[in-house]
Amino acid sequence: MPVIGFDRVAGLAPVAVARLAPGTPITGPAGGGTHTHDFLVLCYAHRADGRLVIDGRRWTVTDGDLFVIAPGQVVSFLDPIETTVTDGWAVWFPTDVVRPGRSGAYSSWRSHPLLLPFAHGTDRAQRLRVPPSDRAGWVERFVSLDTELRARRDGHQEAALAHLTLLLVAAARLPTGVADQLRSAEEPLLAAVFDVIERRYQEPISLADVASELALTAGHLTTVVRRRTGRTVQQWLAQRRMQQARLLLTDTDLTVATVSRRSGYSDVSYFIKRFRAEHGVTPSQWRHAAPGTS
Repeated sequence: MPVIGFDRVAGLAPVAVARLAPGTPITGPAGGGTHTHDFLVLCYAHRADGRLVIDGRRWTVTDGDLFVIAPGQVVSFLDPIETTVTDGWAVWFPTDVVRPGRSGAYSSWRSHPLLLPFAHGTDRAQRLRVPPSDRAGWVERFVSLDTELRARRDGHQEAALAHLTLLLVAAARLPTGVADQLRSAEEPLLAAVFDVIERRYQEPISLADVASELALTAGHLTTVVRRRTGRTVQQWLAQRRMQQARLLLTDTDLTVATVSRRSGYSDVSYFIKRFRAEHGVTPSQWRHAAPGTS
């Protein structure tokens, strides 16, 4: 299996970008056959109609799809890349490009708020959907980054990283749409599970409650979900609650106790314990390490 590494060049920003369009030479990870790589990839399909495979799972690529691909994932195109994505962009960069918080709270790239979509991809390749009204803005972001990297004017490294950060912020704000992804992959039962989790994660919901809504036994539901996703229902529920907690800690001034309740944890002490076990820091430390906080 070919492993593509990031080609660092002294004096140049450690970020690469490629336009995906007819007549444009395909470079970087998008230009290879079946491969894996040691860096992070954002691949935006502005206009597309084709298929690709990530870690053995087939995806249909359509207009507005944004794929976030983590290091080590195996990627291959079932249709030629030039017909799969007729208009799009790919950006790739090493995991150490995005700096940790000022307090050093993020022990690895997987726990950094802006890189969480990629961390999810290590378990299940993630496709995000860019709403039609936002797609022109996404193209402008890629064009701005590409222009900065090509011009190489004074300060281009800082400017390129700023443009990359804006892309990552935009990606982090997109809805994950897990249930919709599962429905498109013909996984109706799993989609139903995630629908229940999305509706009720702020409640004191249990595995038995989820199973009851789907008219299944808890044991059968556990077996099916673990077999098809590698995680239990409780783990997916905890992940959704932590996602909400991170959002509230970063984007609001709510107290930790309020964040705990709005994330589905009635016991704030238990919430802090679970948050620290998941992220290596307390909720307050996470908040203080977030960009733009003091």
